[in-house]
Amino acid sequence: MDVQTSRMVPDGGFGWVVVAAVAVINMTNQSILSVFGQLFVGELQRLNEDTFTAALITNLNSLALNFSGLFIGPAIKSFKPRNVAATGCVMVSFGLALCSMATQTWHFIVGYSFFVGFGLGLISPSTFMAINSYFSSKRGRAVGFSLAGAGMGQVFIPHMVRYFLHNHGFRFAVLAMAALSLFGLLGAMFLKPLNPPMKHNNRKHMKLLADKEDKNQTRITIEPAESSVIAPKEKSETVCSKMGHRLTQAMDLGLLKDIVFWSIIVGMALVYTATINFTMVFPTFLKQTAGFDSQVVANCMSVVAGADIICRLLLPCITDRLRIPYRVVFLLGTAGMLIARACLAQTTNLHIILVMSVLTGMTKSATVINNNLTISAHCRADKLAGGLGLSMISKGIIVITVGQLLGWIRDYADSYVICLYAQSVLLLLVVLVWTPEIYYRFTKQKQITSKSMETTYMSPEQASINSRS
Repeated sequence: MDVQTSRMVPDGGFGWVVVAAVAVINMTNQSILSVFGQLFVGELQRLNEDTFTAALITNLNSLALNFSGLFIGPAIKSFKPRNVAATGCVMVSFGLALCSMATQTWHFIVGYSFFVGFGLGLISPSTFMAINSYFSSKRGRAVGFSLAGAGMGQVFIPHMVRYFLHNHGFRFAVLAMAALSLFGLLGAMFLKPLNPPMKHNNRKHMKLLADKEDKNQTRITIEPAESSVIAPKEKSETVCSKMGHRLTQAMDLGLLKDIVFWSIIVGMALVYTATINFTMVFPTFLKQTAGFDSQVVANCMSVVAGADIICRLLLPCITDRLRIPYRVVFLLGTAGMLIARACLAQTTNLHIILVMSVLTGMTKSATVINNNLTISAHCRADKLAGGLGLSMISKGIIVITVGQLLGWIRDYADSYVICLYAQSVLLLLVVLVWTPEIYYRFTKQKQITSKSMETTYMSPEQASINSRS
C-alpha cells in the first residue's frame, strides 16, 4: 500500500518548481556518466592505459555511487535533502577538477571513481525525497519529468565536450564539466520538502539511553547481593543492544525483516545490472556481430536514447491516470526488456534492430522512472530514506558480483549474443519471481475489498447472523 498518499499534499504547486530544479541537477550532474568515454578514454590512452583500466574506473564509480547508500539514510534524516543534494554537486565538481590535473591512473580513481561516484549517489535519493513530499497521484509524471533532464543532458553535453576537447584540450574540457556541475547548486536551492523528514537527534537519543542505563544501575544496587553477580553481563548486553539499536534506527535495518522488501531490492538490482551491462555491450554488438558501420551504430543508440526520453515524459502521464501500481509498471518494463534482448540476440536485420531499439528505450524508461517509486510505495514515510539506501547497497553488491560474471561470460564465450542471453536470464528470473507474488497480493487485496463492500451494504441483522456463523 502506498503510505505516502494518505498525507495532504498539493500534487503540484511549488512542487513543479522542485521538479524543474531536480531536472537541472540531473542535466548538469547525472548526465556526466554518459560522456566518460568521450572525455577520458583519449587521455587514458595517452597514459598508455588499456580498456581494462577504463572499465575499472567506471566499475569503481558505480560501486561508490551505490555504496553511498550506507550513509544516505542517516544523512537525509540528520540534514535537509537540499543540503545533501548540494553536497553531492560539490563532490562531483571537486572530483572532476581533480581529474583535470590527473597525471596517473590512481588520480582518476580518486577523482572520478570516488568523488564523482559518491556525489552522484547523494544526489539521486535526496532529490527524489524532495519531489516525493509534493506529489501523490501525479508522483510518477513528476519523477519522469525530472529524469528527463538527465536525458536532455545526454543529448547536449556530448556536443559541449566535443567542442572543448577540439578547441581547448582535455584539461579545459574537464574543468568546463566541473563548472557545469556546480549549476546543480542553483537547483538545490529550490529543494524545499513540504514535509521534511524528522531530524535524527543523536544527542537526545543518547540522553534517553543514558537515563535508561542509570535506572538499570540503580535497580541493580538495591537488589539482593546474589543478583549482583550477573550485573556485569547485564551491563554488557545493554551496551551492545544500545549500539545495535542505534545502527538499526539510523539505517532502518528493520526493513530487512520483510521478505517482500528483499524481493523488491534484489529484483531491481538484477535489472539495474543487466541494464548497465547492455549499455556497455550494445554498441560493440552492433559493430562486430551485426556488422554495422559507426554511423548506423550511432543511429541505433540515438533511437534508444530518444525513445527513453519521450517515454520518461509520456509514460507516467498514462500510468498515473490509470493508477497502475509502480511495481507493476516496473515489472512490465522488465518483461519488455527481456523480449527486446531475446529478439536482438537472434537477428542482424537492421529494421528489426531499430524496432527493438525503440522497445529497449521505452521499457528502460519504465524501470528507471519506477525504481525509487516502487520503494516509496512499499515503505512508510519515515523509513523511505533508509529503504532507498538499502536498495542502493544491494545494487552495488550485485553489480560488482553478477555484473563481473556477465563480463566473464562474454569474454569466456567470446560472443555478444551469449552475453545478451545471460542478461535475459537475469530479467527472466525477476519476472518469474515477481509475477506470482504480485498476482497473489492483488487477489488477496481484491478479496478484502469485496468483503469490506459487502459488510458496508449489509443490514445489521445480516451482519449479526454472518458473524455468529
